Amino acid sequence: MSYNTKRVAVEVALFLAGQAALYYTLKWALDEFLPERKQQEVKAKQLEALKRLGHAELELDEHERTVANEVIHPDDISVKFSGVWYCYLIHLVAHRADIGGLDAIVASLRESIIYPLVYPNLFSSSSLLGSPKGVLLFGPPGCGKTMLAKALAKESGATFINISASVLTNKWFGESNKLVAGLFKLARKTQPCIIFIDEIDSFLRERSSGDHEVTGMMKAEFMTQWDGLLSSTDRILVLGATNRPNDIDAAILRRMPKRYAVSLPNQEQRLNILNLILQETPLAPDFSMTALAEMSQGLSGSDLKEMCRNAAMVPVREFVRNAKGEKGMLEVSQLEGFHLRPLTLDDFYVHNQSDATSPLPPVLPIPPPNVNGDRARLDEMD
Repeated sequence: MSYNTKRVAVEVALFLAGQAALYYTLKWALDEFLPERKQQEVKAKQLEALKRLGHAELELDEHERTVANEVIHPDDISVKFSGVWYCYLIHLVAHRADIGGLDAIVASLRESIIYPLVYPNLFSSSSLLGSPKGVLLFGPPGCGKTMLAKALAKESGATFINISASVLTNKWFGESNKLVAGLFKLARKTQPCIIFIDEIDSFLRERSSGDHEVTGMMKAEFMTQWDGLLSSTDRILVLGATNRPNDIDAAILRRMPKRYAVSLPNQEQRLNILNLILQETPLAPDFSMTALAEMSQGLSGSDLKEMCRNAAMVPVREFVRNAKGEKGMLEVSQLEGFHLRPLTLDDFYVHNQSDATSPLPPVLPIPPPNVNGDRARLDEMD
């Protein structure tokens, strides 16, 4: 190869390397300093919910398109009020999770929220009629607050926007306020609409002098849009769930007149929950479901499900250990079918040391949640 040929090859290689470096440098700069470009690139599947709701021709600005990513179609929610005894339990039947029970709360949600959203003409005879602007579900963790919210969206058929603080925050000054405004503009265009905020205390907590300026402005924008001058006829509901209701700002609570305490299940409710959880599990003839309900006092629905799962693992663990880890024996059992012994009440008393887990260290005794006290303090804040 001649000297000139080598020189040309080197120059071409350097040119191509320089162009590649320039391309990736510009791409990094655009992605780093213009993040809204990514937010504008809404995929077709993310707008599918709006299309199925009959809003395919909506003209959305960049902030509304960002919020549109959080829209969930009611058909994609597999939870509803009927089908199960109590809302503390998520029970999967044919890949469908149903919620039921707490008849007083469910009836109130239907009468004061779902019907005004779905049948507005029925409540148009008086300005006193209609759904509230906000609803708060509060109570201990694991008692079904989020499941109630999903069931509410499912049965109402309304546009359901599952919003979080990360969607409404932006590093550029003023963008968070525009995203909040875009949230409510999208809600007005797609009403009836439910804006759901899980763990609302972390987003709209009590304002103080120590708050960052941007956070205070975002909260003020949220309340202004929520309770604006032109929003009296809007069918928009802000639904919040929390286990720390006293941390929510008083102005936010004022906008949530409907508050439902979702408390821990009592013994009768625990009995029904356990019957439902264990209905497909083989039980010993002397198994006492009542005794199990009595010993599980203070547990939530999710706690009961985890307790039953741990107990159901005991016969499985015994079978594996009796096989002594022999792969051949386990494969034969898999072909012929595993025959596990029925579940006994003693399985619920087995210490977790059998599966090498460790309990949390007992730092301080945790008092039981006082739902009635929370409700009283919320009333005082009004």
